[in-house]
Amino acid sequence: MGKTLDERPGSRDSHRVIESFVFSEGRPVSHNLEMEALRLARADKGLILWIDLTDPNPEETQVVLESLFEFHPLAIEDCVTLSELPKIEDYETYLFIIMHSVQIKPEQSFKISELNMFLGKEFLVTFHRDPIPAIGLIKERLSKGIGVQAKGPDRLAHQILDQVADSYLPVVESLVAELEDVEEQALSVERREDLAKRILNSRRRLSSLRQALRPQREVMARLARGESHLVRTAMLPYFRDVQDALTRVDERLLACNDRIMVAFDVYTNRSAHEANEGIKVLTALTAIFIPPVVVGSWYGMNLHHMPELEYPHAYLILTGVTLLFMVGTGVWLKSKRWF
Repeated sequence: MGKTLDERPGSRDSHRVIESFVFSEGRPVSHNLEMEALRLARADKGLILWIDLTDPNPEETQVVLESLFEFHPLAIEDCVTLSELPKIEDYETYLFIIMHSVQIKPEQSFKISELNMFLGKEFLVTFHRDPIPAIGLIKERLSKGIGVQAKGPDRLAHQILDQVADSYLPVVESLVAELEDVEEQALSVERREDLAKRILNSRRRLSSLRQALRPQREVMARLARGESHLVRTAMLPYFRDVQDALTRVDERLLACNDRIMVAFDVYTNRSAHEANEGIKVLTALTAIFIPPVVVGSWYGMNLHHMPELEYPHAYLILTGVTLLFMVGTGVWLKSKRWF
C-alpha cells in the first residue's frame, strides 16, 4: 500500500497533518489509516471516525473535506478562512462549528487559535491551522488507552470542547495576577514605572478574550438545548456543563474588566494629585520670591529723586524688609499646607 498524504518527506515540523482514529463500540481500534482504508471506514456505519487536520495544504483539504466527506462548499470556505466570530450551522447531516482555543505564549501573552469542527452521526472532523493543546491532549490519552470511550461523535466533540473551555483558565489566572501587580503598583508610595501602558495592554488583552469567548457561549447554548438531532439527549447535560464553564470564565473576565477600570481610575487620580502637588510647590516658590522681585523692580527704575536711597542704612533695611516678607509668605503658605 502507498504512503498516506501526511507521510510526505519534509512534512511541517515532523508532525502529521492528517491524523485519524477509528472507534468501534466506543474504543479506538485503528490509528492513522491510509486514505483508501479511511474511505472504507467512512462507509461502515458501525464505526466512528475522527480525522484531525493540522494546517493542511489545499490538496489535503480537498481530499478530506471534498472527496471523502463531500461537505458543502460554503462550509469548506468558512473552514479554510480565518474567522473572528464563533458560530454553529446545521447542514442536516452534520453540524459545522467554529470555536476558539487560547494558550499562553512564553512571553506571558496569549494566542487565540481557530478550531473548526464537522460533527456528523458517525464522524468528527477537526480542522485548525495552529496546534491546539486540547486536541493534542485527547490524542495523547487515546494513544495511551486512557481516553474516554467515544460511543458517539458528540461524546468526542464534548471532550474537545471541554478542553477548549479549560484552556481559558490559565490565561485568566495570568491576567488576574497581572491586575493584582498593577493594583499594587498603582497604590504603592514609590512607583517605579508608568502604569498607563500596562493597564492599556491588559485591557486590550481582556477585550480580545471576551470577544472570542462570549459568542462561544451561544454556540454551546445551542448544543446544550438539543437543537440538532446529531447531539444525543444523554449528552445534553455534558454540553450544559461546558456552557456553565464558559459562563464562569466570562464572569471572571467581567470582574477583571471592573478591576482594570478601578486601577485606571486610581492611576489617573493619583497622577493628577501628584501633578497638583507639584504645581502647588511651584506656586509656593513663586509666591515666596515675589517680594525681592517687587523690591528689585521698584528700586531698579533708575529715577534720580528717591530720597530713601540716600539713607546710609537703606540697603540693609530694604534687605531686611524683603527677607521678612519672604519668610512671612513662606510661613503663611506652610500653614495652608501648600508644601
